[in-house]
Amino acid sequence: MSKRRTPTDAELAILRVLWMRGPSTVREITSTMGRERGYTTVLKFLQIMIDKRLVRRNESKQAHVYRAAVSENQTQRQLVRDLLARAFDGSPSRLVMQALATSKASPEELAEIEALLTKARGGPR
Repeated sequence: MSKRRTPTDAELAILRVLWMRGPSTVREITSTMGRERGYTTVLKFLQIMIDKRLVRRNESKQAHVYRAAVSENQTQRQLVRDLLARAFDGSPSRLVMQALATSKASPEELAEIEALLTKARGGPR
């Protein structure tokens, strides 16, 4: 079996539907994406995603049902690890500094970041 690989943007769009809806048929996925005419394209992506171990297929019914093989959180962590390695030489601080310089964080997001920093320093949780 092939190693799980990083999803493309198109594959991420399909995964977002599966994370939101849960197990779904190709028709349900294309309908949710607003791509009714893209049925064969979505089907082809799902076949590739099976090979990449990003989705699983239940073939017990006439219409195959697909589900995400990994959670949204696991996928996000994989993408961040890849971005850290490729763009930031493995430096989390450089990634965070760029993210905060690029987009303004809400007070709630800043509070979450502060809580994570406190936890990382071994402080009270």
